[in-house]
Formats: sequence, structure tokens, C-alpha cells
Amino acid sequence: MTPGRKRRLRRRFLLWLQRHSAIPQRARPWLLRAAGCAVARDARIYSGLHVDGGDALTIGRDAFVNLNCYLQLNATVTIGAAVSLADDVRILTATHEIGSQERRAGPLRCTPVTIGAGSWLGSGTTVLPGVTVAPGCVTAAGSVVASDTDPDGLYAGVPATRVRDL
Repeated sequence: MTPGRKRRLRRRFLLWLQRHSAIPQRARPWLLRAAGCAVARDARIYSGLHVDGGDALTIGRDAFVNLNCYLQLNATVTIGAAVSLADDVRILTATHEIGSQERRAGPLRCTPVTIGAGSWLGSGTTVLPGVTVAPGCVTAAGSVVASDTDPDGLYAGVPATRVRDL
């Protein structure tokens, strides 16, 4: 087995291990760091965090990740300081170009996602590839954030639009 394959298998094992409820909450940031992610020591990560893919993950200081969140790492995901992710939040970094009539899901396109400091993503929010959620934003439960947001706004809907200033 090559050293590169061993590293990939170790990373996959650590990412799988950290999501289980038997693992204490305080151990999850350590396991994520051991898997090569940049996670602040005081980040609070609940069970069920599914991290998929091999790109970089950064979780800032005092961030909170609730139950059963999904982070797709086909490109870099950056979660800023004091960000709160409610349960079942999905952050996606991959999509497909529109293809020909024979196969509409064309070539894969991967773009990074950034969640700005102090933001709060409500329960069941989905953030699509390439989106930057500006600092201080809140998304309502079930929102789909399909484009960049402006700072300090409440966003809701599918697709999410600015409802009011905060």
C-alpha cells in the first residue's frame, strides 16, 4: 500500500469516527485536526457531522456545528469565527455544468464556499457551490442560499432572498 493511500484511508477513518455519537464532543475537533482539517480548539461539533471529500476544511474559533450537518469538500469550505450551523445544514461545493441533450449532467464544477464570521444558518439550510455568506447573516430554516449574500441580513426562501436588515 502506498503512503498516499494510507494517508487517505486514515483521513477517511478519522472523518467517519468523529461523526459517531459515542465520541465525546470535546474530541471531535481533535479528530478533525488529526484528519488534516483546520479546526479551532474551542469549536463545538455535535455528532453526525458528515465530511465528504478531500479538500480543505477550516472551522473558526467559537464555531458551533449542530447535529447531522453535511460538508461536501470537493472544494474548500471555510466556516468563520462564531458561526452557528443548526441541525441538518448542508454545504455543497460541487455541481455539474448543463450538458448535451443525451446527458444533461455535464462536466463536474467544484467551487469553494465561505460562511462569514458570526453568521447563523438555520435548520435545514442548504448552501450551494461557490456561495459566500457574508459576515453577520442569518438564514431561515429550510432556505437554499444560491448566491452571495450581503452582510448583516436575514435571508429566507428558495432561493434565499434578503428579508430584512439586522
